Amino acid sequence: MDRLVVVTATAPTPNGSLHLGHLSGPFVAADVAARAARARGLRTLTVSGLDPHQNYVPAKAAVEGRTPDAMLDEYEELVRRSLAAARVGFDVFADPRADAGYRDAVTRLLGELAARGAIGVEPVTLARCADCGTMLHYAYVSGDCPGCGAGSSGGTCEACGSYTTAANLSGARCRCGGAPEPVTADVPLLRLESHRAALTDIWSRAVMPARVRALLGHYLTAGLPDVPLAYPADWGIAAGADGQRIDVWAEMGLGLLAGIARRLDPDAARAGDYTTAWAQVGECWHFLGIDNAFYFGVLFPALFTAAGVPPGWLGGLVVNGFYRLDGLKFSTSRNHAVWAQDFLAEQDPALVRMFLCWDRPDRCESGFTLTAYGQFCDWIEELLGSGGTLPPDLAGAEVTRAGHALEFAAFDPGLALRCLLAAGPDRAPGLFAAITGS
Repeated sequence: MDRLVVVTATAPTPNGSLHLGHLSGPFVAADVAARAARARGLRTLTVSGLDPHQNYVPAKAAVEGRTPDAMLDEYEELVRRSLAAARVGFDVFADPRADAGYRDAVTRLLGELAARGAIGVEPVTLARCADCGTMLHYAYVSGDCPGCGAGSSGGTCEACGSYTTAANLSGARCRCGGAPEPVTADVPLLRLESHRAALTDIWSRAVMPARVRALLGHYLTAGLPDVPLAYPADWGIAAGADGQRIDVWAEMGLGLLAGIARRLDPDAARAGDYTTAWAQVGECWHFLGIDNAFYFGVLFPALFTAAGVPPGWLGGLVVNGFYRLDGLKFSTSRNHAVWAQDFLAEQDPALVRMFLCWDRPDRCESGFTLTAYGQFCDWIEELLGSGGTLPPDLAGAEVTRAGHALEFAAFDPGLALRCLLAAGPDRAPGLFAAITGS
């Protein structure tokens, strides 16, 4: 039996609806790549979900003056509608709030790894706000990145992808303006250095862009950090009875490991079962933004290694930069966006997908304007009516080139679309349908 190809797209945080910046990144790209893979005859499983346990959710709910659950009820539904309107679907779509089995699997797996010593439970110095007492991580802390100096929240730097914490951010401050003070807690801790050999093996086999290789090279030289897998906090999946919550990115990594295994073997319930199920996976390709490269490139492979999954499963990372609107990054928190559900309600989804493939911010950052989109639509209408512009021999070569451009290792949907439009889409209807979602 052919081994399975798994395609994942980063789960969106429902602290707002999806905008065109989201679609231009992992979501349309993962869908196009999966459709093209199936057209090549590959057995393919697509995976994404919702990410409600980021503390950006209660932070946004406080700004909006409502409860987190009330806000999530609205935005999770808008995320689902936006993906459907863009013709993006997934075989596995994690819903942590609604799926008790997901939460139980993540909690059990973390507990099992701790019990058998695959991860330690150790006293760790964390940080809380000296003024308001808030645990300073992710949305609740900001400062300057230790890697590139750009302004950053906790988690990772949007500019360079470096791992950021209240301890390593320069000038770290709470959202209330208070300074951090140290606090010690016994938490599950993943020492990435203990997995250096396995990580370098995984990285040596995987396809990754130069920006990610540079990030990995930095940590190989400077040293891999220790990553707490839980915090004393009030948001997220409970970890034990002492008020701790599982770190949201540890949750997503463990959730991917367990969720895919449970799809392949519904009876899988322990780490050994998950490892056995993952033996069916030939390659896993993650589609993500550069700001999440540390998690998908370092943390998740280390968690998989701790759980017993041998190297060889990671095919590679397909990484995009930020899409810009009027020169600034699309931003849910600043309401600087073209909202997907509104735009798709008025536009042909096939044209939207084509334009986002054409203008995808992968090899360089790009930006959306309504003028450019309108000109593109007018040009496409005229071009499709002509049936292509190349003679048959050249058209055949361009179809071949388009097929290669939709393979995972050199994924470039913009190039594929340019080739197909020049050759005439009717010459490769399967490839053109992968882009349009038809």
